[in-house]
Amino acid sequence: MRSYALKRGQIKNIEGQKLFDMVKEHFGNAEKEEEKIAASFGALDRIVVWTDRKSLFIDTIMNKDVNDDTARETINIFNRFLEKSTGYTAKQRGKKAQKDAKG
Repeated sequence: MRSYALKRGQIKNIEGQKLFDMVKEHFGNAEKEEEKIAASFGALDRIVVWTDRKSLFIDTIMNKDVNDDTARETINIFNRFLEKSTGYTAKQRGKKAQKDAKG
């Protein structure tokens, strides 16, 4: 399970049904499981997404037996989902993670 910081004010863009719709938009399917949203797509056998209003949490189960094209497409869509849901680009998320790791 990984957690991703949300950009200031981003929670209003992913509250409630909005996060469900975002998962469905990117991964093509989604189902609610209590306070969490589950889906599957490409190399992601299962992705579960939820938030505590401060961070976005994502738990994934990967299928390693997919071809390279499927793996690339899955990574691209996953990164687009992260950018739209957290409000940070991949580069910004990396810098933030490094900063948080240093303390």
